[in-house]
Amino acid sequence: MANEEVILLDFWPSMYGMRVRVALAEKCVNFEYKEQNMIEKSSILLEMNPIYKKIPVLIHNGKPICESLNVVQYIDEVWNDKVNFLPSDPYEKYQAMFWADYVEKVFDTGRKLWMEKGGEKQTRKGNYIDTLRMLEGILGDKLYFGGEKFGYLDISLIGICSWFDTYEKFGEFSTEVETPKIIAWMKRCMKRESVYKNVVEPLKVYDFALQIRKHYGIE
Repeated sequence: MANEEVILLDFWPSMYGMRVRVALAEKCVNFEYKEQNMIEKSSILLEMNPIYKKIPVLIHNGKPICESLNVVQYIDEVWNDKVNFLPSDPYEKYQAMFWADYVEKVFDTGRKLWMEKGGEKQTRKGNYIDTLRMLEGILGDKLYFGGEKFGYLDISLIGICSWFDTYEKFGEFSTEVETPKIIAWMKRCMKRESVYKNVVEPLKVYDFALQIRKHYGIE
């Protein structure tokens, strides 16, 4: 598209933002990246997402698209000269969208591992591993969740890879031991330029998690 303006409002450790960055890279879309401060939210973020005031927000020719899964679908539909993320078969498309919504549960249970303290660590760890195992069952022996093709559900989940080390350190477990197929999937995905250039290095994420815990007095 000639003379189009694409801006991404994002925050570097966000799993939600990573999925959008990967999607844009897969479609070879040039965009302007605007890092956001999630404590002191910018005027452009408040203007473009006045309801939730959250990132990521894609601004395409002045029009905002909010909520990361919506953004990934938008990218897939607008820049459709490349291979599509979502399957063309209606049932397969529904399945991909259903499990992409389920990924939110994985993110939520993972967040509780490093953001909460107290005597429920084993329960939190079990809940997180159970959600990841559910997705491992959907993956099965396929190369990607989309089969032979890296697709919508892969993009939806890919940001979690940068957080695996953090979850492991606070939960005291090994993702590779608990869900070896997920780790094998991750290693395949990390060979893609769109992924390794946009999924944040795990140590940086772990340091960020420590800073957040300190900020909220979680020890």
